[in-house]
Amino acid sequence: MSDKQIPAGLENVRRDARCLADKATVEAACDRMAVEITEKLSPANPLLLGVMNGGLVPLAMLMMRLEFPLQVDYTHLTRYGLRTTGGELRWIRRPPAAVKDRTILVIDDLLDHGITLQAVVDACHELGAAEVFTAVLITKQVEDRAGLQATDFSALTLPDDYLFGYGMDYQTYLRNSPGIFAVTTPS
Repeated sequence: MSDKQIPAGLENVRRDARCLADKATVEAACDRMAVEITEKLSPANPLLLGVMNGGLVPLAMLMMRLEFPLQVDYTHLTRYGLRTTGGELRWIRRPPAAVKDRTILVIDDLLDHGITLQAVVDACHELGAAEVFTAVLITKQVEDRAGLQATDFSALTLPDDYLFGYGMDYQTYLRNSPGIFAVTTPS
């Protein structure tokens, strides 16, 4: 498939998806999470570290709600690519050296098995971060997590379905969907 071809069946996935959280629900949950983060981290001059690509939307949403001094950077790793199940972890950009001696808030789209988030937390500690906190838009209801067991901040808890919208993708598409949806008919 070239970059100019939309995957076959994508329109069916979007049409048949089940909405688990509409825009108003997601926005209200982010408001609540921002209050919690502010209470905990406002005096810390934190570095917000977005996990690309899924963490882009939650990072932007939170950043605009946090009214205290902070800085922003990113890291990029993946386990999915075009698959709907996680595979081997692949770093595209490791956390920057600027994490040394800082309070870090790692922001990602979701916590499912915790492997990706655990790798980022571990990398930040290896680089000498003073403290590392984690925030996600979604915590999936997963029984046995192989990596990070829980985040410090989470906006919503949802079933362990394949989700898209608000930064989460389906085969690199549908990140811009105005709600959080569960795939019911994978292509």
